[in-house]
Amino acid sequence: MRLSGKVAVVTGGARGIGRAIVERFAREGARVVVADILAEDAQSLADTLGGDAMAVALDVTRRDSIDAMVRDVVARRGGIDILVNNAAIFDMAPIVEVTEESWDRQFAINTKGLFFTLQAVAKQMIAQGRGGKIINMASQAGRRGEALVSVYCASKAAVISITQSAGLGLIKHRINVNGIAPGVVDTPMWDAVDALFARYENRPLGEKKRLVGEAVPFGRMGVPEDHAGAAAFLASADADYVVAQTLNVDGGNWMS
Repeated sequence: MRLSGKVAVVTGGARGIGRAIVERFAREGARVVVADILAEDAQSLADTLGGDAMAVALDVTRRDSIDAMVRDVVARRGGIDILVNNAAIFDMAPIVEVTEESWDRQFAINTKGLFFTLQAVAKQMIAQGRGGKIINMASQAGRRGEALVSVYCASKAAVISITQSAGLGLIKHRINVNGIAPGVVDTPMWDAVDALFARYENRPLGEKKRLVGEAVPFGRMGVPEDHAGAAAFLASADADYVVAQTLNVDGGNWMS
């Protein structure tokens, strides 16, 4: 078990990719912390896992919530060794229809919330003096522009850039910061994404989801569990010499 005894916080850990990572980390021996604004779902997952799993309410748009999460985890688990910044939202619209509210909310969660969660946990890791691993969930959308997805693409491009800067800035403390860029992933969120594409591209419901799945070189959309192995690798000692990288886990959709 590569993560035996490590305290691992996963934001947005109650559902989707976050949940798959939480479950994989638990199997790898980590003392997992499910941090989510969906507090009941987070607690339910922690109860299901049992052992040293715990849940904590977290709203990444609020600095006081981030700080309270760190204090709670340190008080109950003695420190933090691993952080997965997974909490994120999605929205889309043509360029001329993007609202300031949509812009602000996507950047507040996907970028600002990620950065200040990283900062708060990095400060704790530095104080502990034993290094750590931070993994930021980016997206293939951060590698390129998309006509209907400008704000989300920009927010995830910023995540890739933050990963590079934080990786360079924190490795002197033996804190490895890296990222994962999923492609199209079959989660409940994709049903909402499909509905938005149906609206803006005048498609039947389900057609966009089918088409993007067929376009993946691997032959299907990803599933949350496809990303858990990469996260376990980046969180482990196997990745000690990996710094400031964002790993594409997308079935071959993007090469960089």
